[in-house]
Amino acid sequence: MKKLCFVVQRYGMEVNGGAELLTRQLAEKLILFYDIEVLTSKAIDYQTWKDEYAEDETVLNGVRVRRFSVASTRSRTAFTRVNNMFINNQLPKSREREWLEKQGPFVPELIEYIRKHKNDYDLFLFFTYLYYPTAAGITEVADKAILVPFAHDEPFIKMHMFKGVFRKPAGICYMTTEEKDFIQRKFWNYDVPYAMGGAGVDVPEVVDAERFKEKYGVNNYIVYAGRIDDGKNCPELFSFFQKYKKAHPSDLKLILMGKPVIPIPEDPDIMSLGFVSEEDKFDGIAGSQLLVLPSKFESLSIVVLEAFYLHRPVLVNGECEVLKGHIEKSHGGYYYHNYTGFASKLTQLTHFADINREMGDNGYRYVMENYRWDIICRRMKSLIDYAIDKQKGVRG
Repeated sequence: MKKLCFVVQRYGMEVNGGAELLTRQLAEKLILFYDIEVLTSKAIDYQTWKDEYAEDETVLNGVRVRRFSVASTRSRTAFTRVNNMFINNQLPKSREREWLEKQGPFVPELIEYIRKHKNDYDLFLFFTYLYYPTAAGITEVADKAILVPFAHDEPFIKMHMFKGVFRKPAGICYMTTEEKDFIQRKFWNYDVPYAMGGAGVDVPEVVDAERFKEKYGVNNYIVYAGRIDDGKNCPELFSFFQKYKKAHPSDLKLILMGKPVIPIPEDPDIMSLGFVSEEDKFDGIAGSQLLVLPSKFESLSIVVLEAFYLHRPVLVNGECEVLKGHIEKSHGGYYYHNYTGFASKLTQLTHFADINREMGDNGYRYVMENYRWDIICRRMKSLIDYAIDKQKGVRG
């Protein structure tokens, strides 16, 4: 059986992150076809990168995981200093590596392991272009590596060091056509073989909207699910929703499900539930009027696909090309560019049941046609086998 090595910054049941979740799901799906090992850090929290897993090796849901200690935890002060230099166009190319190491997770032993054991694997798959394990590791095995970048148009992708990450691998697996088009235009890497990946949707067999409503004492609400921070544009969502409620008084509430890393307004119409169980998450989405996602930077957004699967429409930020693309291709909701658009579309989705229902049904069809696991695995397997076969041809 062909042996694959997945490389990712964090990995585990305790890890909260869309890219990390998809990496784990793909490993657990593709293990039916390949012998898979994962190389990752011992960290759980991306804000500190401190070691939290004790074991060097473990087996999680049939997948062997090798964990490496983070050589230095993340210093917010040190990273902010070098990051501000970059934001202000004052960071020379020679110091980009410093930015990468300070951002973390800085796991040089992981890179050394790749260097020493690169012949033990038929192919490496690197997940998330932005972090040290990928940016430092892919240069060691570029001719037998597939990149799963989770990329979008953000300032950091402009760094010189990422050019090789996108131009040198044996293949790239893109999450969406928007991501592919953006990366190919930016790095002119049209010659790099690619496949369209994505994520399947895993929903519990039993989803009970009424169970959630009874548990939390709510009935009429919209829901946000994900990390609650500036990077997800949550402050704008709070502002828009509060402004909307002043202009349109009702019992409508905004329910937040996810870890808060920024202050949340003290408002009776905004309920923060913190990190919730999978049961509560899916029950909550199913019972909502809609899912709202204000983020300007997304490479796929699994939670949007989950909402679609549950026949719930979505309201998303039109500045994010990926989210806008989901809406245009699915007709499963609306996108907005400012408060006026947000208010108008929110009114339509909460006041007109037929529009709400039709868009929810459209979203479900979109997921079933494009984001089933059998479809995703077939695409991934095609690129993986092509890259391995090409390597064997090169070797002789």
